[in-house]
Amino acid sequence: MITLEFEGGRVVARGGPIPHGRLEKASGAYVAPAHLYRDIVKQLEAQGADFRDEVYKSLPCPELSSSIQLRGYQRRALDAWAEADHRGVVILPTGAGKTVLALKGIEEMGLATLIIVPTLVLVDQWRRELESAFNVEVGVLGGGRSEIRALTVATYDSASLRAPQIGNLFSTLVFDEVHHLPASSYRRIGLMFSAPNRLGLTATLSRDDGARVALMDLVGEVVFEMAVDELAGTHLSDYTIQTLRVPLSPAEQAEYDRGYSQYRDFLRSRGIRIRSARDYQRFVMRSGRDPEARRALLARNRAMDVALNSTRKVERLKDLLQSSPDEKALIFTRHNKLVYAISREMLIPAITHRTPAEERREVLEGFRSGRYMRIVTSQVLDEGVDVPDASLAVILSGTGSSRQFIQRLGRVLRKKGGKQARLVELVSMGTAEAGLSRRRKGG
Repeated sequence: MITLEFEGGRVVARGGPIPHGRLEKASGAYVAPAHLYRDIVKQLEAQGADFRDEVYKSLPCPELSSSIQLRGYQRRALDAWAEADHRGVVILPTGAGKTVLALKGIEEMGLATLIIVPTLVLVDQWRRELESAFNVEVGVLGGGRSEIRALTVATYDSASLRAPQIGNLFSTLVFDEVHHLPASSYRRIGLMFSAPNRLGLTATLSRDDGARVALMDLVGEVVFEMAVDELAGTHLSDYTIQTLRVPLSPAEQAEYDRGYSQYRDFLRSRGIRIRSARDYQRFVMRSGRDPEARRALLARNRAMDVALNSTRKVERLKDLLQSSPDEKALIFTRHNKLVYAISREMLIPAITHRTPAEERREVLEGFRSGRYMRIVTSQVLDEGVDVPDASLAVILSGTGSSRQFIQRLGRVLRKKGGKQARLVELVSMGTAEAGLSRRRKGG
């Protein structure tokens, strides 16, 4: 008889070979990644093999019941996931109710579930939602907490670290912001958990073939997708996007021109053309072994630092906020130094990756309650903040990533009353930041 066991994120078979297994000579056992557990069992059953399954140690789940009612598109998404044997990715805009959809799926499955999220902000948010929906105690892994219950929320970091020990305790995995999973440091979560049921949630998915293939293997195919424009005005707020071009000060323009010219002159002298992110990465790698390339890269970085963090942008931000005193606003930058400069100068609460968890919770709660009307942040709130009455997002600086742009827009799209959402981006005129703006908007 073949005996299947879970050891360190693997299915280990003693007594005979198994599908997907390879012989481990030292132990004489056959081993396979834990994520193939369901397929291994199905194939053994189809073969009529004599085996004993000791992999599955899923935690007992209390009876789950909620008052959640799904919208039509949410019901279709959940049904599509069920038809795909409870595996797959759902793509819905921020504010369209991915969390609600997942909560209903957890309720209908009624099985031990691990929800995996990228930030501690989202850990707190999911814990509150689960406790409110089901009136049960919820476990937490992350931020110094290690409490495992039938419904547990974990950061990607904690789930990755603990996978060898807890990989067979849950029947369902919910990957919030699932686009993080293909990263090399997180992929092992998908590989080392035996959970047969897997739901990935995201507002946008990279077109990178490698990332999509990895997600298909670890979570499943995209089973349902809707875009912002399909829901705006009905289930999401109507919105506008405005780009304001802001000139640099004369001193900043001179500094920018000096640095960027040095960078361009180097590229021209070496016949290097930067036409894609991959070209740029090759240039960065070259700078590690070529001192002149290194100097050109540093000159470019100094120039972009001027463009992204210009004083004129801060002045324009002040005007924008003064003209909208009653709008709750989220202000996004690329670098922490600008976050702290704005926070000090304009007395606006700041949240960065350095903000202690308790302070972060206090600021977000103050924002929700209306005690604070603005928050300035770098990239930690691109994902996770849930404030339905926030209506203004201001991007002072960002990357060329369309995903980041969609996420930042999504922070103000949650429908509340008849609000009109606005995203305003400030772009330094006459600089390469204009190219970043075009790329993130798909232009």
